[in-house]
Amino acid sequence: MFTGIVEELGEILSQQHYRESSSLLIKGKVVMEGIREGDSIAVNGVCLTVTGFSRSAFYVDVMPETLRKTNLHQFKAGDKVNLERALPAGGRMGGHFVSGHIDATGKILTKKREGNAIVVHIGAPGEVMRYVIEKGSIAVDGVSLTAIDVQDSSFAISLIPHTAKLTTLGFKGPGDTVNLEADLLGKYIEKFVAGMLKGKNTSRVEKGISYSFLSENGFL
Repeated sequence: MFTGIVEELGEILSQQHYRESSSLLIKGKVVMEGIREGDSIAVNGVCLTVTGFSRSAFYVDVMPETLRKTNLHQFKAGDKVNLERALPAGGRMGGHFVSGHIDATGKILTKKREGNAIVVHIGAPGEVMRYVIEKGSIAVDGVSLTAIDVQDSSFAISLIPHTAKLTTLGFKGPGDTVNLEADLLGKYIEKFVAGMLKGKNTSRVEKGISYSFLSENGFL
C-alpha cells in the first residue's frame, strides 16, 4: 500500500525486453535507504517488487499484464520516474490509500498555468471515469491528487509548484500518457451495493450509481 506522496524522481538506467515482459534497472537515492529484495516500490504509480539492487539502483520485473495496463512499456534509458516506497506500519498518511494497481492509462489533453498552479486536463477511459468525482482522490502516475472539472471522459488536476517540480507531471505535456488509479473506496462501495442489490437491478449499478438510483433503493 502507498500514499501517493512521491519521495523522489528516479531514472531509468536500462530496460531489458523479453517476448512479453521486461525488467528495469532504476536509479534512486531516497528509496535505496534500507532497501531489500522483495520490497515494494511504486514506479509511476505501479507497484513493483525489488528483485536485486546495487548501491545506487534496483531491479524490478514487469509482467505482461502490467505492460498492457500501464505506460511502463514506453520507458527508455534516461527517462525520469516517480518513486515511492510502501507505506510502513504507523507511517503518516499524507495522500490517500493507493494500491499500485493501475486501472488504465490516460492522456494529457491540455496544460496551462493558473496563478501559482498548473492545471492539467486528462482524458480517461470509462473504467476510470466511473469512479472519478469532483474533489475526489485519484492517483496520476502515482501522485495523489484531487480531481476537478470532472466531465464524461476527462478530468483536471491542479499542481502546486512543489508537486510540479518533484514529479513527472511537471514536465509531461499534451499527448503524453499517465498511469491512472481510481480511489479504492469507490470500487468497494460499488461492489458492496451491487452485492446487496443482486437479483434486483444490477445492470444500473454497472452503468454507475446516481442520487436517484440510491434514493429508489433506500440508501438516501
